[in-house]
Amino acid sequence: MRYGSIIRGFAGLAFRHPGLIPALAAAAWRFRRRDWYRRAPFLPLPPAEYVEWRLHTAYGTDETLPPAGDLRRYLHWSRRILTP
Repeated sequence: MRYGSIIRGFAGLAFRHPGLIPALAAAAWRFRRRDWYRRAPFLPLPPAEYVEWRLHTAYGTDETLPPAGDLRRYLHWSRRILTP
């Protein structure tokens, strides 16, 4: 799986559904790499290895690009579960 494909998928989802941007930003912050500010590209992104592991456990392979519906459902779920 190309890590950039996942990032582009999230960006596309945000573009098509701007109301999900706060939930998407919160999810990105929760999964960010430790000490992200010490390594280029200096963005709070999750480690590629972690993303690959999550894809493998969810879909049985790390070569799958998650469907937009799955991403939307996760973001809605995380917003409900984490918002007091």
